[in-house]
Amino acid sequence: MELRQLKSFLRVAETLNFSEAAKSLCMTQSTLSQQIKQLEADLDVQLLIRTSHNVALTEAGTELIRFARQAIDSAELCRTRINDLKTVRCGKLNIGVTYSFSSILTETLVTFMKCFPNVRLNIYYRPMSELMEMLRSRTVDFVLAFRPNDLMTDINSRVLFQSHLSAIVGDGHPLASQDKVTLSQLSSYHFAMPAKGLQARNAFDKIAHHYGLNLNIRIELNEVDILLKLIRQNRLVTILAETSADGEAGIKAIPIDTPENEMAGCVHTLKDSYHKKSMYEFLDLLSESVAVRKRVEAWL
Repeated sequence: MELRQLKSFLRVAETLNFSEAAKSLCMTQSTLSQQIKQLEADLDVQLLIRTSHNVALTEAGTELIRFARQAIDSAELCRTRINDLKTVRCGKLNIGVTYSFSSILTETLVTFMKCFPNVRLNIYYRPMSELMEMLRSRTVDFVLAFRPNDLMTDINSRVLFQSHLSAIVGDGHPLASQDKVTLSQLSSYHFAMPAKGLQARNAFDKIAHHYGLNLNIRIELNEVDILLKLIRQNRLVTILAETSADGEAGIKAIPIDTPENEMAGCVHTLKDSYHKKSMYEFLDLLSESVAVRKRVEAWL
């Protein structure tokens, strides 16, 4: 039983069409058919039911799919690790990022690309729940996001810096002159809120529920850049991590005066999994970046 046979079988199992599978694998249909027959011979079982009109999986074929994928994933993981050991820095690095980390990330992206021009970076901006699923499926190598409210036993979360949940307002807003804002003060204003599911919204909803706070929400959206534009142009208030205002002109972040307003910026990785050397290089640069050091020093 060979990996190429398993890959061929999986493609046929996915398409249930020998012609389409052969084309996607860049081989002739006869070659593909021969590989499947050889795999069936090696396993001494029929995997596919072929007729002149269609292809179907046998019970054994259905069972083999999961193990074939595991074998191929393990082989790819082995290849990635060996390549890293041989070349130290190469390939690609897939990074999941929540919207609040945009300002924290930019400096390190620029530095990393200069230092390691042969490593391709793929950046995915998503809500945290989506990013954690991408991490579990290994679509991303690590995630930059605030610490979740609930413990995730399969995820390692290393704290990079501490931040506050803050009211974000335009420079001309009445709250802009304050160093802190109370929950009772917030109830007097109109809000443009991040959509439910975003980390800042989740954290604030938990606080609001605890204290029985009701806000006058005029608009909700999941695009932070547009949210900040609204804040600049209107006398609206939004709730985000204070890092969201870093480097942004025309707005100010005012920490919310409540013990529950702390948010820990973390690097999330999958437990018991191989991690690329390029990931460690990136995280070292991130930890030493001006943006992160500024956050660490502000907290001390």
